[in-house]
Amino acid sequence: MQLTPEELDKIQTYLQQLFWNPEITLHKGSGNDSPAEVYVGKEFIGVVYKNSDDGEISYDWNMSILTEDIEQF
Repeated sequence: MQLTPEELDKIQTYLQQLFWNPEITLHKGSGNDSPAEVYVGKEFIGVVYKNSDDGEISYDWNMSILTEDIEQF
């Protein structure tokens, strides 16, 4: 399901406050059922999906971490 502009704004504000980071932004997905894209600054970090089950709406955040990104740790 496509997120509305209002949902994008609310989720973006929620994530910015949750992680104390105003550089977190959400961008509308490219297709009708595409998830929203999540960025910190210019760095793509994941996607947010909108789900509807029995009339209840939820949002799932999916973030993949590549081994090459954590090799330095």
